[in-house]
Amino acid sequence: MDTPDLTAFVQVAEARSFSIAATALHLTQSAVSRRIAALERELGTRLFDRVGRSVTLTEAGATLLPRARRILREIDDSRILLRNLSGDVGGSLLLGTSHHIGLHRLPGVLRAFSDRHPEVALELQFLDSEAAHDLLLQGQIELAVVTLPPATLPPLASRTIWSDPLVFAVAPDHPLAQQPRPELAELGAHRAVLPGSGTYTGRIVTAMFASAGIDLDATMSTNYLETIRMMAGIGLGWTVLPATMLDERLVRIEPRGAPAMERQLGWLRHPNRTASNAASAFLEILEAHADQP
Repeated sequence: MDTPDLTAFVQVAEARSFSIAATALHLTQSAVSRRIAALERELGTRLFDRVGRSVTLTEAGATLLPRARRILREIDDSRILLRNLSGDVGGSLLLGTSHHIGLHRLPGVLRAFSDRHPEVALELQFLDSEAAHDLLLQGQIELAVVTLPPATLPPLASRTIWSDPLVFAVAPDHPLAQQPRPELAELGAHRAVLPGSGTYTGRIVTAMFASAGIDLDATMSTNYLETIRMMAGIGLGWTVLPATMLDERLVRIEPRGAPAMERQLGWLRHPNRTASNAASAFLEILEAHADQP
């Protein structure tokens, strides 16, 4: 099986579209179709069902997909391993990070890395921390700097770089701002604007209230902390944000009975994937910025 054919197969399978896969591979749609047809001839089976504009994997295609991903990862790791022997820091580095970390934590790291290793083509992919976790498991990104899950599941390896305390905040004219030490239960009587329940940050908050037996009125949620800050700042509800994000639009409140909350920010990588020299160099610079706001 040719590597280009397998690459086209994986792209089509993940995109469920020949045209989207063609765009990602910088090929024409007909070229992608020819690669899939060649692979199907070689294997003697159809890999996709095409019904109208719908593209779905056949049973054979679904069986091949995880093996194709593994083959491509092994080839990529072999290239990296051989390139690392030279000791040169070059090539490309695909880094996944959240919008918040990219805006508030990484600028100094990225500047230092770019200054020291200008020959590396750094590709940033902004995505939710939870999505980055999944892409690492699939081998689609080499490294992620994100909010770490409460428990890092194997096989991924992780390390905390920054502790990120979380605080309660409201707009200055919000009723809760008039009593900066309300009972925790009082927050349940007011609307909340919180990170999505599927995010690691959202889980920290909802778990705390659940353990206290308090129901939340959290009908408004988003995964973007900058949006949450704006919504809370115009009085749409109280919120929980990293302490570093408080500004003149918000005042901090400290509910009685609320335990201290914080999340951990750091790196995730797959230990079974050979780290490129570029990734190792980036981690070295990242470690030098540990616990710096």
